Amino acid sequence: MFQRSILDSLTVWRNSPRRKPLVIRGARQTGKTSAVHLFGKTFKHYLYFNLERPEDREVFIRHSDFNLMVQALLLSRSVPKADIPETLLFLDEIQTMPDLISQFRYFFEELPELAVIGAGSLLETLFTENQPFPVGRVEYKMVRPLSFGEFLAALGEQQALEAFHTVPLPVYAETKLFQLFHLYAMIGGMPEAVQCYIDTRDLVQLRPVYDGLLLGYQDDAEKYSGGKSQTAHLRFVLKTLTSEAGRRIRFEGFGKGPYKSREVGEALRLLEKAFLIQLVYPCTEARIPLVPDYKKSPRLQFLDSGLLSYANGYQQDLLGTKDLSKHFQGLIIEHLVGQEMLSVSESPRSSLQFWVRDKNTSSAEVDYLLCHNGRVIPVEVKSGPAGRLKSLLLVAEQFQLPFAIRLYAGHLHMTEEKTPLGHSFKLLHLPYFLASRIQAYTDFFSSEK
Repeated sequence: MFQRSILDSLTVWRNSPRRKPLVIRGARQTGKTSAVHLFGKTFKHYLYFNLERPEDREVFIRHSDFNLMVQALLLSRSVPKADIPETLLFLDEIQTMPDLISQFRYFFEELPELAVIGAGSLLETLFTENQPFPVGRVEYKMVRPLSFGEFLAALGEQQALEAFHTVPLPVYAETKLFQLFHLYAMIGGMPEAVQCYIDTRDLVQLRPVYDGLLLGYQDDAEKYSGGKSQTAHLRFVLKTLTSEAGRRIRFEGFGKGPYKSREVGEALRLLEKAFLIQLVYPCTEARIPLVPDYKKSPRLQFLDSGLLSYANGYQQDLLGTKDLSKHFQGLIIEHLVGQEMLSVSESPRSSLQFWVRDKNTSSAEVDYLLCHNGRVIPVEVKSGPAGRLKSLLLVAEQFQLPFAIRLYAGHLHMTEEKTPLGHSFKLLHLPYFLASRIQAYTDFFSSEK
């Protein structure tokens, strides 16, 4: 049930008249393989090959000719040629056989009736002039940790889920959704952790799951790195990045370690390719197109806020909270909002944006910038009176923005605000559990007059 939204998306892909072979991206342990296994049950024949297993690799090693390879695949699973349109071929861990990736173009050009899915990690590092990628002949979907909506579905909170998807939100549902969102902030969206909680209803039982995930990512360091020295840098960054996540970082001296900027930068960029992190560079303009300034310090976004809370020992302090903004200088809720905003996109290229003004005399920062229907919308995650949103007022004034959003532990409503210099703009106050629904609420309130 975790993969319901993924399954819906895969069904749309399956039925598309312009279907191409699909490459599923995402960090390890986010449920890519499990989702495709469930999807495979909707086909008459499901051909699964894990390319880390020698016996599954053999058929591809023996047959370099595409037509012979397809015949061998069908024969190995006793699939009649006539049943190809009712067959799904899933090539898992495809990064272990880079040459096979180029074959995707032939699946598209010569055998489009066969549904083909590939999944793997760090695929970007495999492509060179000698190993080209079949550009234009594949499509992508991104699998991320469970969003809050998927978390509600997994827990069987059907009434809460229906209220969550109702625009505008029913007032009676606010208290329940805040409670469930605070639980989600502690558990996070990693499928194994959520399943363990469903099975046990005991947060203590999740500790071995989190430890296993975190240690597993560290053990993958050798797979990501290009040598012993880079492995050392990578292991250090992996061990310390959770303490730096949610903040703007500098590469030099990262995590109070001994490594230089170049070494840390290489390690972080590798982890970004593995989708464990995202380096979010700030914008200094709030105009379309939003252009990040790569000379400025980025903010570090980690894979999952539940893992982050566990690694930093935050979970106990979040028990029974009424407002996540009051914990750890708002770091957890700001990070979780970013995770939720990313969750709505299936594109591996999706990224977060935020705004800064760095001056010696004064600095300002707005948590997120959202592009919506050709305009920029600043988004601030903060409790308290609207008048305290100094950075939000500043960016609205400087760029004459007509609309802004504040996410907080309060009621849904809209106000008319004025900057100190007299610029008027509308401010939408959203309960922060609606972070992934910002687009829907922006559409709704834009049409309200």
